[in-house]
Amino acid sequence: MEERYKSFKDFYPFYLSQHQNITCRRLHFAGTALVILTAVYALFSLELILLILLPVFGYGFAWAGHFFFEKNRPATFTYPLYSLSGDFVMFKDVLSGKISW
Repeated sequence: MEERYKSFKDFYPFYLSQHQNITCRRLHFAGTALVILTAVYALFSLELILLILLPVFGYGFAWAGHFFFEKNRPATFTYPLYSLSGDFVMFKDVLSGKISW
């Protein structure tokens, strides 16, 4: 039976274990960066229609990393909110040098 995580703090080590492949991590980073840049641009330019691209950028890059490089099932399917949080925390950890790029 699969473990159910009760907090993000408990979940994050599992999340990182699912992102061992550097290409997968890089695809996550690129997707998260595009999400942030697109959201900021859409909000400041008031071109809100661009917000529909956010899931395409975020999930598209991440799922490609999992299916083609990591060869595992994305945590999004089981833990959607923790996984989304994990994407942004991992992005921050890559920027800060805590996780290798």
